Order: sequence, then structure tokens, then C-alpha cells
Amino acid sequence: MAASAASAALAASSDPQHAHIVAVIAFDRISPFHLAVPCVVFGEDRSGAVPHFDFRVCAAETGPLTTTAGFSIAVTHGLEALAEAHTIIVPSWRDPDEPPPAALLDALRAAHARGAQLVGLCLGAFVLAAAGILDERPASTHWAWADDFARRYPRVRLDRDVLYVDDGNVLTSAGTAAGLDCCLHVLRKMCGAEVANFVARRLVVSPHRQGGQAQYIQQPVPPNIREDRLSGLLDWVRGNLDAPHTLDSLAARTLMSRRTFTRRFRLATGTTVGAWLLAQRLGRAQQLLESTDESVEAIAGMAGFGSAASLRQHFADAFRRSPSAWRREFRGA
Repeated sequence: MAASAASAALAASSDPQHAHIVAVIAFDRISPFHLAVPCVVFGEDRSGAVPHFDFRVCAAETGPLTTTAGFSIAVTHGLEALAEAHTIIVPSWRDPDEPPPAALLDALRAAHARGAQLVGLCLGAFVLAAAGILDERPASTHWAWADDFARRYPRVRLDRDVLYVDDGNVLTSAGTAAGLDCCLHVLRKMCGAEVANFVARRLVVSPHRQGGQAQYIQQPVPPNIREDRLSGLLDWVRGNLDAPHTLDSLAARTLMSRRTFTRRFRLATGTTVGAWLLAQRLGRAQQLLESTDESVEAIAGMAGFGSAASLRQHFADAFRRSPSAWRREFRGA
């Protein structure tokens, strides 16, 4: 969204009568962190720097709700609040083996039918899937429950690798911290990059993380000297992205054959050497664009792209914007 559009959204939302309603589903035995993620993005008053949202925490149950951290919370809204919500977020679910309440599923179906934006964070994707909302759609969930999800909901096009999936008015995310990535993305869609980047800076997190959740999956490979050697190599490459790297040169550095290195690398990272290296270089370019005044040409060299033209092409393919536009959006300039 352009700055003028973001300003218009901010002005319109300053009127409480026309504020965008964001409803978050709480439930008994909820994780405080999962609930806090949408609360910190949409529920805090940031003194006019962020559009005002009519933020509501809702629950199907009545009375105090217990949390996994040993304290209870009181929720003032029931499921009736979902009837007028523009965005509904299911921040998780307590147990994939437990069917969500029928009243909750009915309320979600009704909201979806009238065009509300639905977001399922982490195991919240199980709830949207149970309601049938994810049928024939792409979706994501926490990698540790991906196999279970795929067995239960074969009609959902599960993407195991991404941090979140945006399928128009239905979004789902991978586990825990990926919920924050997804909520910042939703905020960016609604209010523009300037607002989302402001919130990200306040939370001291990246406005957009590179890579998928494969990098966080514990691989069933016993540690040995080769994995230690590979770990050291990855650290070295991150510190020397400006140097030329090839599959053969990296394999030689670890004293592995090309075939063994390729197999070990995929087991350790979940991706190919080329894809991993590109993601690291894009991430480095983002960091330099956001935190320095270096020219695009200089950043291209520092990140290992070789030329500004190469950086611009890869940046456009990955982010649908130029490096200069990324810098302007992040800095609000």
C-alpha cells in the first residue's frame, strides 16, 4: 500500500465507529505466547502511529480460562463478537486430537461466508481445517504436526516449508514465532509497509524473515564430525557472502565428495545449496538496505550478487519490489 493509502487507512480508522474489528479466539489451556502474538500486533495503543483497531478477545467457553503457564485469564466477549469482525484470528489450538466446539466452527463458517479475513496461527490451522475452510486451499502449520495434519485433512494443500501462507482472505502460519511473521504480514496488507515496519521495529524483530521452517526442523541424523564441519562451513559462508561460492568449492572445503556434501547439506538445511545461498544473500541485502546508506551497487557487492542488475532481478523475484523501494518502505521515506 502506498504512503497516501496508508495515511487514508490511518485517518479512517481513527473513528472508533468505523474501526477495523479484529477478534482473537481464546480457549481453556491456551498458551499465553500464542495469544499474545495477535494482541501485541493489533491490540496495543501506539499513540496514532498505527491505525486503531477494535480489538476483541473472544471465547466459546464462559468463566476464567486457564493457560499453560499456570495463570488464568478473563475474556469479556463470547462468540457473538465474531458476527461483525472483519478479521478473525485463531492463535493455536490446545490439542489436535480434540475436535473444536461445534459453535466455534459454525461461527467461523458464517464469518468466512460473509467475507471476513480468517487467520489460523500454528495449530489454529487445525481449527480452520476442521471447519472445512481450508479445503482445496494451500495452508501451513507447525512442522511437528504436519504429518498428522496431512492425514486428518487430505483435501488441504499443505505446504510444510513456508513460515506462512497467504491465500487471499484465509491465512495460516507455521509454529510459534511464525505467527508473529504472519500477523505482521496481515498488518502490512491492511495498513501498508510503513505501519508494519514501525510495529516490527518496536518489537525488535525483522519485518520479513527469510527462509522457511525447514531450517528449524530437527533432523534425524546423529551428530558427527561431518555435521560439525558442515555447521562451521555455514557460519563461514554467512560471514563471507561477498566471496564466490560454488557447490564444488564448498564440498572441497568440507573434505566431502560433491554427492555426499549435497546430501548432507539438504539434510541439515532442508534445501539446496543454491537456494540456501540465495536466501542468505537476500537476507544480507535486506539488512544493509534497512540499516545503512550504502548504494544499491555497493550492497550488491557486499551481499555477493556481483552486480546491481543481479540484485535487482533476484529482489524483484523474491519480494515483488526493487531494493530501493524496499529501503523506502522500511524507513517510511
